[in-house]
Amino acid sequence: MRGQLRKSSTFALVLGLLASILLPTQSVALSNFKVAPSTVWGYTYAGKATGVAETRPPKVAYLEQKSKFVVNYKNFPEWAKRDFQAAVDIWSANFASTPQITIDASWGRSASYGVLGSARPGNYYSGFDGAPDQSLWYPSALANALAGKDLEPENPEMVIQVNSLAQWNTRGDGSPKLNEYDLQSVFLHEMGHGLGFLSTDSYDQFFGYGTIEQPTPYDAYAQLPDGRRLSDLPSPSIELGKALTSTLVWAGPLGMAANGGAKPILYTPARYEEGSSVSHLDEATYANLGANSIMTPNLDAGEIFREPGTLLLAMMEDLRRKPPVGVAVGIPQTVRNATALIADSSAIVTFDPPANARTAQITSYSVRNLKTDQVKSSTESPITFTGLKNGTSYSFSIVASNTNGTSDAVITAPITPQAGWKRFVIDDKADARHVTSTTFNGKPLIAYTDSKSGILKIAAWDGKSWKRTTVDGAGGTSGKTKSKITSTISLCVNGSGTKQLLHIFYSESDDRDLRYATYDGKKFVYEIVDGNGVQVNDYKDPVRVRTGSDVSVSNACVATAGGIQVFYRDESQGILLGATKVKGSTKWSYELVDGDRKTDGRSTGDVAFHLKALFDGKKTYVVYDSVLTINQKKQATSGEVRVASRNTLSAEAWSYYNLDSSGSATPMTGFDISIAKTLNGLQATWLISSPATAPNPNRIRWSPVQSNPTQSVATSENYGVPGKYLNTDGAFIAYNCQQRLCVLDSARAVPVIKLVSSEQRPEGIDSAWVVVDRVRYLVAGYKGQLSMFRP
Repeated sequence: MRGQLRKSSTFALVLGLLASILLPTQSVALSNFKVAPSTVWGYTYAGKATGVAETRPPKVAYLEQKSKFVVNYKNFPEWAKRDFQAAVDIWSANFASTPQITIDASWGRSASYGVLGSARPGNYYSGFDGAPDQSLWYPSALANALAGKDLEPENPEMVIQVNSLAQWNTRGDGSPKLNEYDLQSVFLHEMGHGLGFLSTDSYDQFFGYGTIEQPTPYDAYAQLPDGRRLSDLPSPSIELGKALTSTLVWAGPLGMAANGGAKPILYTPARYEEGSSVSHLDEATYANLGANSIMTPNLDAGEIFREPGTLLLAMMEDLRRKPPVGVAVGIPQTVRNATALIADSSAIVTFDPPANARTAQITSYSVRNLKTDQVKSSTESPITFTGLKNGTSYSFSIVASNTNGTSDAVITAPITPQAGWKRFVIDDKADARHVTSTTFNGKPLIAYTDSKSGILKIAAWDGKSWKRTTVDGAGGTSGKTKSKITSTISLCVNGSGTKQLLHIFYSESDDRDLRYATYDGKKFVYEIVDGNGVQVNDYKDPVRVRTGSDVSVSNACVATAGGIQVFYRDESQGILLGATKVKGSTKWSYELVDGDRKTDGRSTGDVAFHLKALFDGKKTYVVYDSVLTINQKKQATSGEVRVASRNTLSAEAWSYYNLDSSGSATPMTGFDISIAKTLNGLQATWLISSPATAPNPNRIRWSPVQSNPTQSVATSENYGVPGKYLNTDGAFIAYNCQQRLCVLDSARAVPVIKLVSSEQRPEGIDSAWVVVDRVRYLVAGYKGQLSMFRP
C-alpha cells in the first residue's frame, strides 16, 4: 500500500479528497457565479538521462511585473524555496493579474516515484462577471484575472506538490548534472498547469469511458482533426474515451500563429497516461524546440528551462478569449437520474444532463409540476418549487431543449413535502461552522465556532438561558491565538459533581497546531499540545516527541480520573497520533496509534480524516476512517472504518479491528464518523457508497462498536445525497441530506427520516445533540445563527 498512497503526499491528497470525502462532487452557486472543486492534476514525469549537458540559458531580464504571487510553503528546504521563487518571478512577468495569486506548495514523497511534480488550480469558476464564455469553467488564477477580483479570497489559486525523493540539483547553480533534475524548470511547468494549461478530463482504463464534468476553455480549444471540440463530446462516453487516446490539436488562433500557422499537437498516447495525456504538448513533436518544449510531459535529467516560451504564452492568451461555439447536433436525449426531494413546503428537483448534452448544446431545462401545471426553466439542476402544501403528493416532469427541439419527458417518483423542525436561536452572531456538545457540571454545554470572526465560543445552560463565553480566537491575548479557529472541536470532562474540569481541543488556521484549553467554570488556561515541534517526527521513528506536522484536521479526546488523552491526525504523514497527560503531570507523552505499519493489527492506510473517541468505563475506544486507494482525481476509492482500543492511559499495546471494509457491494466506506455511548455499549455510524455512486456516498450504516459488528443500513433517496457531518446519540443520526440537515431514527425496526432544516450549505452542516430540561434538541448553525431544533 505504501507504494500507492505515500504518507507525506497527504497535504495535496486531502485537498483532492474534498471532492469526495468532505464535499459533494458538484458545482455550488456562490454569489453571482458557480464554483466546482479542482480534482485533476497535471504532472511532470522524470525523463531519461540523455547524456548531453545543456548550456545554462541566460537569465531573461523582465522589466515589468504583471502579477504578484505569494507561496505558502509546506516542509520546503531553503534551496528549493529559492528555485520556486525564481520560477514565480518569471511567471509574474508573463501572466497578467490584478488580484494576488496564492500557491499552496507541499514538499514530500510522491505517490509515484516517476513523478517530479504535480499541480492543479484551487477551484474552477463559471458564470462570473468577465468570463469570456459563461458555459465554461475557468481555473482560479485565470478566473480572478478575468473577473478583476479574487472570487474566493480564503482559497489558494494553485496547489503544487513536489517529489522530495527525486534526484534534484540542490546546489543552486542552475546547472544540473547529467543525472540530476532542475527544480526551477519543474516549477515553471507546473505553474503553467495551475494557471490553466490543463484539461479536466478523466479516463476509465477498464471500460474505456472518458469524462469531463466541468469543461474548461482548454477543453474547448482541444479538438479532434475533424473540428469537434473536446468539451462538446458526450460525457461520460466511449466516444470521449476514444478522443482522449486519439490525435488532438489546439485550435486557438494565437497558439496556431506561434506554431507557424499549424494547430499545435497535444500529447495523446494510445494508452492513456494519468496526469499527462491531453494536458501537454506532444512529446515527439516538441521535445527539442528549446523553450517551446516546456509543456511536454517529461523533463529529462539535465534539461533546463528559464522562460515559458512563446508557444505556451500564446496558448495561455487564447484561454483569455472566447472559443468558437460548438454546433448543436440532433435533439437532446432524456435527462438522467431525475429525482424530486422532500423539502419544507417545497420540492427540490434534481437531474443529470442527457448523455449527449454537449453535442446537443442544450439551451434550457423545463420542469413541470404535474399537480399544479406550474413550469420552471433553468440551464442547470436543481430547480426548486416553493409554495407547496406539506402532506400533499407531487410529481414533476423534466425536458431538455436546444435549437433543434425538445427531449422526451422524464417523470419523477412522487414525493410529499414535510415541515422542518421548530427552531430556537442560541447565538445570533455565530454561524456555528463547527459545533459539539457535552454535559459540564450537570448542565448541557455547547462549543462552536464562527467562521467570520474566527472565534471559538461555549454556551452553557444555567437552567433558564444560555450563557455565552468566548474561549479563543482571532486577535486573542493572554495565551489565546491571534489566528482564526477553523477546525473541528472535541470536548471531554473529568471530575465529579459541580467541580468538573472541561477540556477543549481545537486548531487554528495559520500554524495548524493542536491547541488545548481547560475551563473550571471560571477561567481558561491555554497551551499547545502538538504541531509546534522543531521538525516533523517521522512515522518510522520509534521515539515519539512533539512534531512539526500539520495536526489541524481532526481530533478527539477522552478524560478520566487518571488524566487526559487526545488523538489527532498528522496531516503531513497521514497517520494517527496520540498525546497523554496523566493526572499530576505537566508534560504530554506522545505516541503513534496507527497508519505506520501492517503488523500488530495496524494499517498502512491514510488514516483519521475523521475520528471520534469515547471511554466506556473500562477501555478507551478510538473510531476512525482509513483511505486505502485513490483514483486519478485523488478521490478515495476504497477504505475501512477502524477501531483502536486499550485500557485507559495504560502503556499496553492497542487492539485493532474493522467495523467496515470496502468490498464489491461497498466500494468505499467512511466519509465521516460518529459514535455515542448507549445502555448497551457504544454505537458508531458512518457512510458508504454503492457501485453505482462510488466514490461518493449514498447510504448510512451503523453498528455496535465490537469486533464482530452487526451492521444496519438505510438509504436517503427522497431526501438527497447523504454526507458529512454525522452526529449520533445512539438512536438518532443527524446527517447532511442534499446539503441540508436531516435526522434518521435508527432505533426503529424500519428506520424513519425527518427533515430538520431546508437551508443548503455547500460546506456541510455540523450538529450536536443536547438535552435541555429533559427535552432532546439538535444544535446546528442555521442562516448564520447557532440554533436548537426539535420536532
